[in-house]
Amino acid sequence: MQRYPRNLTGYGATPPKAAWPNGAKIAVSLVLNYEEGGENCLLHGDAASEAFLSDIPGAAPWPGQRHWNMESIYDYGARAGFWRLHRLFTGRGLPVTIFGVASALARSPEQVAAMQSAGWEIASHGLKWVEHRDMPEEEERAAIAEAIRLHTEVTGAAPRGWYTGRCSVNTVRLVAETGAFDWISDTYDDDLPHWMEFGPRDQLILPYTLEANDMRFATAPGWVTGRDFEDYLKDAFDTLYDEGHAGAPKLLSIGLHCRLVGRPGKIAGLMRFLDHSMAHEGVWFATRGQIAAHWAAQHPHKRIERPSAMDRDTFIAKFGGIYEHSPWVAEAAHALELGPAHDSATGLANAMARAFRSGSAEARMQVLRAHPDLAGKLAAAKRLTAESTAEQSSAGLDALTDEERATFQRLNAAYVEKHGFPFIIAVRDNTKDSILAAFHSRIDNDSATEFATACAQVERIAALRLAELLP
Repeated sequence: MQRYPRNLTGYGATPPKAAWPNGAKIAVSLVLNYEEGGENCLLHGDAASEAFLSDIPGAAPWPGQRHWNMESIYDYGARAGFWRLHRLFTGRGLPVTIFGVASALARSPEQVAAMQSAGWEIASHGLKWVEHRDMPEEEERAAIAEAIRLHTEVTGAAPRGWYTGRCSVNTVRLVAETGAFDWISDTYDDDLPHWMEFGPRDQLILPYTLEANDMRFATAPGWVTGRDFEDYLKDAFDTLYDEGHAGAPKLLSIGLHCRLVGRPGKIAGLMRFLDHSMAHEGVWFATRGQIAAHWAAQHPHKRIERPSAMDRDTFIAKFGGIYEHSPWVAEAAHALELGPAHDSATGLANAMARAFRSGSAEARMQVLRAHPDLAGKLAAAKRLTAESTAEQSSAGLDALTDEERATFQRLNAAYVEKHGFPFIIAVRDNTKDSILAAFHSRIDNDSATEFATACAQVERIAALRLAELLP
């Protein structure tokens, strides 16, 4: 059984209404990453110096050596950049979420006190600001537990939100399995919060950003001046604000770092962006905890039976009759690479159509021949499947006059005699009159054309049946 875990569908064409408080057109989350004192450093027991997100072009780790310049750049973030940003946000009364590396927070008691005095949310940014991609699962689980313990010890309260950043493929699952977090932000996959399932745990995800983020001052291509950053943030804000005005409010996350945007020439662009966004009505500046609480209340998770998670027998029992008396189609569909994209009616219809199309011409012919005549003898004897009964009833084929029934039976017989299979049409898309018109227009087609048309109609019938069962 092949299964593809990534969810490439999300909310699709119809995202839910965010219903932000007071009818806000956009929610804005200002995130300040506090990593200074938690980065790679020999003083922290690491094997090499830090090389990530600094103003040193082309920085590389120095194995076995301290990197004085790198350390001093991080020191700037704690000593000067943090306080400049603190004055900016407190002066404007803006809520902030801190992504706090636990070991960094432990080395910065004055900054932690200032965060708490300002009423900022302090979420966990892991134990250390290091790479997790190659970390063994048990080691990462232990690091998560220690991050929670140390964070609680330093701040006096357990973190309710989490963002690792330099995460592994296991990180989100491991954090969710603790059951300790209202939200996790280690994804970049949407403009709205969404839910993920990990065993019995329903975990709320607040997607973060790597583009509306000052980290691009330290990456190429990226920002050079504060004006670059300002322009990008304004464009992102204006686009989402317009979408909110059109009835589809979204979330704009903005990622900041003390040692980057805390520099004078960079923060000027952030200041101008705040002037711009705060001048608009209907903007909800909120912590991620506030956003998570709102989403959980307005959009609680509802589990559904997911076809991609079903075992073979359950899948066939549920969907074996979608193609009339032809469970082999469901069997073949279950053997495909299924994933979250196939847990909707549209997605599963595509998988089953693929399975049907991959069958031999004879196998597909047998599917066509398994379909009953419209208003035929099986219908009169009430021996149709439940699906076919409901479909024929929807077009009034169960309430024909004697003359109409005779017409259908005559056309059925002529069609089968010519083409070798019954006339097939997606009845739910039609009326009695349009079905008769299609009968008359199609009966004179060549059999190859009708075979292709009938197969397409079988797929349409299947899609309509699945729409009755799945979202």
